[in-house]
Amino acid sequence: MTGNTSEAEDLTQEVFLQLYKKLDTFRGESAFYTWLHRPAVNVVLMRLRRLKARQEAFLEDLPRPDQDDGTTFPVEIRTPDLRLQGTLDRLTLEWAIDELPPGFRTVFLLHDVEGYGHDEICGLTGWSRGTSKSQLHRARLRLRMLLCQGVRRGTVEAKLPASTLPALRRAAEAEPVLAT
Repeated sequence: MTGNTSEAEDLTQEVFLQLYKKLDTFRGESAFYTWLHRPAVNVVLMRLRRLKARQEAFLEDLPRPDQDDGTTFPVEIRTPDLRLQGTLDRLTLEWAIDELPPGFRTVFLLHDVEGYGHDEICGLTGWSRGTSKSQLHRARLRLRMLLCQGVRRGTVEAKLPASTLPALRRAAEAEPVLAT
């Protein structure tokens, strides 16, 4: 009746517990099999009714909380949560940018975040075009180095080719130009 062996075993135990409690009600007017059969069927039917009424929801069928348009997509079990990973990556990047020396941070934010060109950066900082380009290159190398340190601490997942390590070491030792 259940189509599930473990469910049937659970229900069999439940039936025998009920029959044990009510054994004194068996009068012997009918066969024991008849008396046993009816409560067993009733227990199974009651369980099936409860399951149908409860309408068990599976985790895959639940809507995701970030969906406002009314559509639902199944949740994939044992897959990385990309929203959480994106948040962790953003926090790690913010940490690495905050760790940059002021000159590196200035040129990186102006060029790569705000979208200013080198000529505009020169006008804002008073640096030459070559200094702006050099500082941006060194800022990116230092940022990579800081993100690698974050990888070793387990904050992000990334791998850099071995060929970049000497440049990272030079950038870490280079003195940044400070914005005035």
